[in-house]
Amino acid sequence: MRKFKLYLAVISLISTLSLMTVTINGEINKIKNNSYNYKEKLIRFHVLANSDSKSDQDLKLEVRDAVVEYLRPELEKSKNISESEKIIESKYQEIKEVAKKVIKENGYNYDISVKLDYSDFPTRQYSNVVLPAGKYKALKVIIGEGKGQNWWCVMFPPLCFVDEKAYIDDKTDEKLKMILTEEEYDFITYDNDKDLTRVKVKFKIAEIMDNLFSKES
Repeated sequence: MRKFKLYLAVISLISTLSLMTVTINGEINKIKNNSYNYKEKLIRFHVLANSDSKSDQDLKLEVRDAVVEYLRPELEKSKNISESEKIIESKYQEIKEVAKKVIKENGYNYDISVKLDYSDFPTRQYSNVVLPAGKYKALKVIIGEGKGQNWWCVMFPPLCFVDEKAYIDDKTDEKLKMILTEEEYDFITYDNDKDLTRVKVKFKIAEIMDNLFSKES
C-alpha cells in the first residue's frame, strides 16, 4: 500500500512537471511570436564600461548621459526605425567625439567603439512599458576594453529619457502608438502596478526557461 501511494505521488509529480513545462513552453512561444515584429521597430542603447571599477562605472554613466543628450534632439525628429538608423549611422563620428570628450575630461584615454548591432537584453521595465528579453538592434558604445557591467535603455522611441519609475510623457506615448500596431502596443504597455508586476514575472520566467532550454539544445 505504501509503495502504491509513493507510486501515485511520483506519477502526480511527473504529470504536474510535464504540464508546467508545456505551459511554460507555450508562454515562451507566445512571447516570441508576439514580440518579433515590434522588436524590429525599436533601437536600444547599450553602453559597456571599460571595467567594473567604480571610476569606470561612473565614467560609463557620464558617457551615456552625453550621448543621450546629443542624440535626443536628432531622434525626436524621426518617424520610424529606418530614419533613426540613418541618423545614428550618420553620426558615428560625432558620437565618438562626444564620448571621447567626456573620457578626456575625466583624465582617461580609452578608445571608443560605436556601432549599430544586435545585442541580447534581459526583461526590462521602463515606466509602464515592459520589454521581454531577447535580441534587439542597439546603438552599442564600448568604452576601452568593454569588460565592465553594461547599461541599456531604448534609444528610439526615446525611453532613455525617463526614469524607470517615472511616467512616460504623452509625446513619447504617441510615438510608441505611431510606430507600433495596436496589438504590439497593448502587448508591452500596462496601466496599473498589478499588471506590470504580473507580466514582469511572466516575462522573467520565460526568459529563464528559454535560457535553460537553449543550453540543453
